This record gives sequence, structure tokens and C-alpha cells, in this order.
Amino acid sequence: MKVLLVDDNRLMLEGLQNLLEAHNIEVVGMAADGLDSVGLVRELKPDVILMDIRMPRCNGLEATRLIKAEMPDAVIVMLTTSTEDDDLFEAVKSGACGYLLKSMDTDQLVAALDQARQGTPPFSPGLAAKLLEEFARIGSPKGPISSQSAVTSGEHASRGVLKPRQIEVLKLLAEGLSYKEVGARLFLSPRTIKYHVEEIMNRLHLENRAQVLAFAGRMGLTGNKPSE
Repeated sequence: MKVLLVDDNRLMLEGLQNLLEAHNIEVVGMAADGLDSVGLVRELKPDVILMDIRMPRCNGLEATRLIKAEMPDAVIVMLTTSTEDDDLFEAVKSGACGYLLKSMDTDQLVAALDQARQGTPPFSPGLAAKLLEEFARIGSPKGPISSQSAVTSGEHASRGVLKPRQIEVLKLLAEGLSYKEVGARLFLSPRTIKYHVEEIMNRLHLENRAQVLAFAGRMGLTGNKPSE
């Protein structure tokens, strides 16, 4: 895995580099602000970008928007001390696929990077639940899903647009399980779970996993297991 680190704290950058390389993760570059990160992403094409939020010249939210506008397939995960809801929601709306807190331990960070590379958005404990609640209330990051469209989607699902297996996957994702955990529960591979999620998005005309979670919330599919 090739990772680009973006943080204005030099000690944090060096500490992360040492930590990740000790776990056989290649740090291909480091940037001290958002503007520098754009050129490095273009040049180095990392598998995952770990992006801080609070930085001079260009903060992580602005950098994320710039990178995603030019390179929409870039995988950006915020790594920050901020627990502010506004930062969390704005990061996802800007195109970040995950949001991690710097207080997490090494094993959690390494696992989260692996999740991101495999297409499963990683979030520190409790943050996915906040996203689900917010998106169920106001819609998705890329445009609100109206109440009427949610009802229509629910009616379509009940008439068989979603297959039984896809509904099972949707329910487990709504409980906060990762693709790997859903696969283990259903005796399927994470790759198969990802395929089912893509099929769910196609069938319900959704654009991303956040919209899938929002749909699940509106349809009352959320369980009692806290999201991670």
C-alpha cells in the first residue's frame, strides 16, 4: 500500500511515517499543507491519502475538494483531532471516504487504511452513526434524497427491486458492520459484499455508500449495534 501523508506538524508526519513503515506500509510522500498535497497526489498516485484538517494556506477540506475535482478516484481519509460535527459532515461532502481521530491506536489505523484501500469507508467509533443520523435527516452528501424519493425507493424495494440477499447486506451495513464483518456473517467474501453494495446503488439509483446508509435509515433498517 502506498500512502501520502498531509499534515502541517512535522513531528506528526515523521511519527506516522515511522509507524506505517514499521507495518510494511510505504509512505510515498509527505506534504505540509493542502496545496502541496494536490501536486503530490497527481505525481505519486498514492493508494490512500491521510489528510489533516487544520493547516495553513489550504486546509484539508479545501484540499480534498481540489483533489477530488481533478482526480475523482482518489481515496482520501481525514486524520484529525477535530470531533466537530461540522468538520465530519463537510469532510464527507467534500469527498473524503473516511474520518479518523488521531487518538486511535496503531492497529486501528493500519486496519482503517486497509479498509479504505479495499473500498470500505473507515470511521472512528461513533462517527458513522453521526453520519447516518445526519444523512437520514437532510439527505446525502451529493444532493438530498427527498422524502418522496425515499418512499418510492422503499416501495420499489418491497416490490422486489432488491434481491433478498441484497436486503440482508443492507440491513447489516445499517448496523455499522464493515464489508469484512458483513461477509463473515453471511459467509461471503468482502469482494462479494462490495459487489452487492454496487448492485444496491445501481438498483436504487444511489451514488455512494453514504446514500445507501441514508436509505437504510429512512427505511428503518438500522439496528442497535453502534457503528464504528
